[in-house]
Amino acid sequence: METLLLVLDLVGTFVFALSGAAAGVKRQLDLFGVLVLSFAAGNAGGITRDLLIGAVPPAAISDWRYLAVSLLAGMVTFYWFSGIDRLRSPVLVFDGAGLALFAVSGTQKALAFGLNPVMAALLGMLTGIGGGMTRDVLLAEIPTVLRADLYAIAALLGAAVVVIGHILQLSSTAVTIAGAALCFGLRLMAIHYGWHLPIARRPEGSTTAANAPLDRKDNGARTR
Repeated sequence: METLLLVLDLVGTFVFALSGAAAGVKRQLDLFGVLVLSFAAGNAGGITRDLLIGAVPPAAISDWRYLAVSLLAGMVTFYWFSGIDRLRSPVLVFDGAGLALFAVSGTQKALAFGLNPVMAALLGMLTGIGGGMTRDVLLAEIPTVLRADLYAIAALLGAAVVVIGHILQLSSTAVTIAGAALCFGLRLMAIHYGWHLPIARRPEGSTTAANAPLDRKDNGARTR
């Protein structure tokens, strides 16, 4: 199990770092900026998970391999972005892969530390969305999880598969693969078909109503 968690963590770190670096290249950041973004996107979710379950110091800052794979992803993306960009919407693809891998690995690690199944699933979801949120915040964008089609829900469902398999005492490897496949598949289908949760709508006339007191105040000031 420890080997499986390490492999999932490192692969998830790499693909999330690719998504962060690809977003940085598209924003025309310099090499340092791309590397910072790749490390932040690849490790923010894992660091948050480890801090919450008491696995300190977090693996991302105590194990050199996390830094190495993050920097490798950043360098590859910076110098060979044309090859990566041949994939359809590379940031979204890598982001979906990282989401799936971190969701299941976060859940497995939470279960290994003795968390109850419900909290383990929620922590797995948080692990999955943490890197993407950090990447978007650093790029001054609304985080994908707050506006995208089935992002956190896909991570939660993938984590739920791992939790159910744990309760039924099924093979850890099998349920981990199944959970990751479900999360990744849902994310890609949501992107392709535009599936999303209901979006908040601003009531009609709210802008006029909000500005009315200001207008009256301005008119009064001009009159005086």
